[in-house]
Amino acid sequence: EVIDDATLMSQLQLDPAGQLLGAQCSGALVLARLGLLDGVPACTDLTTKPWVEQAGIDVLNQPFFARDNVATAGGCLASQYLAFWLIARLVGIEAAQEALHYVAPVGEKEDYVSRAMRNVSPYLLEAGAVI
Repeated sequence: EVIDDATLMSQLQLDPAGQLLGAQCSGALVLARLGLLDGVPACTDLTTKPWVEQAGIDVLNQPFFARDNVATAGGCLASQYLAFWLIARLVGIEAAQEALHYVAPVGEKEDYVSRAMRNVSPYLLEAGAVI
């Protein structure tokens, strides 16, 4: 319903040339409708996947993907990858690692950071971020 509301959608002033854009789950459908995923694959949740595909977007079977200044994550628990990517892009990889380590469960901190690095660092390299 939201993406069919032209008045609401016109309020979104998103510009990947000057902003970092992140979308999780159905947010990928919003980015697709705004034309911000043209030619770019995306991640989303399994419920939203058919609609994102109907919008002409190739949906990846992975939790995170980024190209340039646009990132998508699929699944509620993939939010940590979006946060990690944003912090790494804005402040640096060490700050992202420290932030995730801080909020990760006791006994799993290193695993969380390692998993985030595995899922996000390839896209940081593509963006020219210092690792």
